Amino acid sequence: MARWGHFGTPVLVFPTAGGDAEEIERQGLVDACGPLLEAGKIKLYSCDSVAGYAMVTKAGSPSYRMWLLNQFHDAVINEIVPAIRADLGGSDVPIITSGASIGAFNAVAMLCRYPDVFRAAIGMSGTYRLQRFFDDQFSDDLFFASPVAFLPGLEGPQLDALRQRFVLLAAGQGEWEDIGESWAMAETLGEKGIPNRVDPWGTEWRHDWPTWHHMLPHYLAELG
Repeated sequence: MARWGHFGTPVLVFPTAGGDAEEIERQGLVDACGPLLEAGKIKLYSCDSVAGYAMVTKAGSPSYRMWLLNQFHDAVINEIVPAIRADLGGSDVPIITSGASIGAFNAVAMLCRYPDVFRAAIGMSGTYRLQRFFDDQFSDDLFFASPVAFLPGLEGPQLDALRQRFVLLAAGQGEWEDIGESWAMAETLGEKGIPNRVDPWGTEWRHDWPTWHHMLPHYLAELG
């Protein structure tokens, strides 16, 4: 786990599939958010993508990798969130989640699973349907980890809380981008009355770090 900044809204940024906690610094995303950090508007946190690394390296069986994804989310809520709150002096202020590619999936999934902890999600160039990473297999672990799977049947207090949250889905339309993933996620959210927005960024924006350098500070400034 890593952090940047001294004051401001806590933002948990999930790395891309195989990334570690310092990926966003090496790839220039922290610098891109520099003015917001220096102004005390935000405080960034990031963590290793343990489940994502297993996903891209195909470590173990598909059922093991799906189990690990669910365990990763459990670790975020039970270990990383308490560490963030301790760093904030015990404050339980809601956290913004964000991430690009598979990181966007984790950002949206954590908000949908734990809306009492997170207040908004920024998914950049996201992939939200993951079966192809698990040899087209499915399990209860993947069901509970995936908003596109569990949201259609969700009711009760969790859904009531989600309807007070916001999901922002941004994607370019250039090389390696698939904005259809964002539209599919938005449709699932919208059918349950969960506020969301899809922002298409055009064909000049491809699935790469320079795109996310522009997206993340733009949306963090908007969300406040």
